Amino acid sequence: MPGPGRFLALQMLKRTIVLLAMVLALPGVGFAEEPSGDQPPGFVGPSLGHPKPTDTSPDFVPIPDRWRIGMPVWNRFDRSIESGYVPGHWWDPYNQNVVKGDYPIYGQNVFMNLSAILDTIFDARRVPTPANPSSPSPGSADVFGNPSQYALQNNFILSLSVFEGDTAFKPRDWEFRVTGVFNLNFLKTFENGVVNADVREGTTRTKDYSSFQELFFEYHLADLSPNYDFLSFRAGIQPFVSDFRGFVFNDDNLGYRFFGNLGSNRYQYNAAYFHTLEKDTNSGLNEIFNTRRQHVGIVNYFNQDFIWPGYTIQLTANYLHDSGGEHTDKNGFVVRPALVGTPQTHTLDVAYLGWNGDGHIGPLNVNHSFYQVLGRDTRNPIAGKPQDLNAQMAALELSMDFDWFRPKATFFWASGDNNPLDGQGRGFDAIFDNPNFAGSDFSYFIREGIPLVTTNLSLKGPNSLLPTLRSSKLEGQANYVNPGLFLFGIGADIDVTPKVRLSLEANKLRFHHTEPLELVLFQDHIRSELGWDLSAGVRWRPFLIDNVIVAVGGATFIGGEGFKDIFQTDKFVFGPLGLEKQHSTQNTILYSGFLSLTFTY
Repeated sequence: MPGPGRFLALQMLKRTIVLLAMVLALPGVGFAEEPSGDQPPGFVGPSLGHPKPTDTSPDFVPIPDRWRIGMPVWNRFDRSIESGYVPGHWWDPYNQNVVKGDYPIYGQNVFMNLSAILDTIFDARRVPTPANPSSPSPGSADVFGNPSQYALQNNFILSLSVFEGDTAFKPRDWEFRVTGVFNLNFLKTFENGVVNADVREGTTRTKDYSSFQELFFEYHLADLSPNYDFLSFRAGIQPFVSDFRGFVFNDDNLGYRFFGNLGSNRYQYNAAYFHTLEKDTNSGLNEIFNTRRQHVGIVNYFNQDFIWPGYTIQLTANYLHDSGGEHTDKNGFVVRPALVGTPQTHTLDVAYLGWNGDGHIGPLNVNHSFYQVLGRDTRNPIAGKPQDLNAQMAALELSMDFDWFRPKATFFWASGDNNPLDGQGRGFDAIFDNPNFAGSDFSYFIREGIPLVTTNLSLKGPNSLLPTLRSSKLEGQANYVNPGLFLFGIGADIDVTPKVRLSLEANKLRFHHTEPLELVLFQDHIRSELGWDLSAGVRWRPFLIDNVIVAVGGATFIGGEGFKDIFQTDKFVFGPLGLEKQHSTQNTILYSGFLSLTFTY
């Protein structure tokens, strides 16, 4: 039987199709047909909610719908492509179209926008993988198994927005938006105990899941000046990014948000609260009827043209309260509390104070970020005791445009904990990060999750820069006893043609402090050199628009001395001289390659 999330998503799809049929005036729906005579350009749809003209004369013709005023036929050279009044179709979003919000669906100012996205990603990768006593691979090492994996994520996204507004400048009076996602995911591994905690589930997993990634209502509360400065409120499942690059919070989740602007849109502000939903383990989508014991508050303020024209500064304060509880993911792995040390539920109360900037200073493009973390963890699972938190993060990207060529340099630092047992948590962790930084779309280190073999922790989660030693990025709790990270990178974006962009990135990675890793892995000494991350990717827009995007990328991670220290273990075998000690090391040259296809209507 389908779950409640899938049932609601299917109902949403059914109702959307019905509404679309009504707007397109398909046969049998019963709405008025298009008026005869000269037609407005594009696909205008039916005129709903307007009275029929009742009085006409040679000098006066009532026009009840000011949006659908007919235009004369344009016959210049018989080439319609040069016409200013191009006829449209319901499936054409590039000329005037009622389905895309160019004409109202009711009255003079109620519009609809319907969009559909098909997003498919195939990923072939090698990641450190533990061997299992029931490994299907003969000759597997005692600890490390076959690292190869193949993954497919396929999302069909259908979004409907109905709103009341008047122009492009005036804020919307109200909006209702619903976005359903239908996910099919596949994973093929070569070791048991990876796709599921139960080794009888084998090495392959195919799952589907449906959910809402947006389901909110927005209301315009007040105008604050004659220049359309405003205050609005939004409630429901909604997207939110707390800073320019998504370093601390970047998610679609259940919340309430006040937002608006001042000073003729020079200043913007947000005040948001989220009571977060659990995530489906394999798709990453929201479980819309299942909240977790986590609360997030965010306040931020933007000032455009701060000192330099084109440069925007942001100040932000984020708050996290996470009481954790007990939770097992869909694949049977316990993720809360983390199974390290003596597992015990604990509570986090954490504040993030941030200063961020984005824009350009003269010809130099600048993006920077700094965060200070303060708070309390009632019992860190690695340290086994309460922690007072004091951690930092800093990031900087500098670039410059030379026509079709943009070179860039990046730096990232997340503080690590040099003494896990002193009651001070100095390792930086985010609430729910998804950074757009240092080649994130193509980078191996950022894109892929890396498990910490021989433990129930991850060295880092997928789509993250942070080696935080969490049990799970999606469903686990933040951990502030971690090694931290230094990243030094260079890269370039090259517009080969208007349709093709090549992105190149090379990142050098080091741990800030390795003491948390030594404590977790019971190793005397782990070196700081994490390794090199080299990546390249191509984005192709075959029609010069974003409605069809093909992305192909490849990356390799070359493990340094510290990475080799982590992914090696000792085993004892009988040799010519009796019992002998041997090193067993996971291959520390890893790679990934992916193909992404995105079709948008």
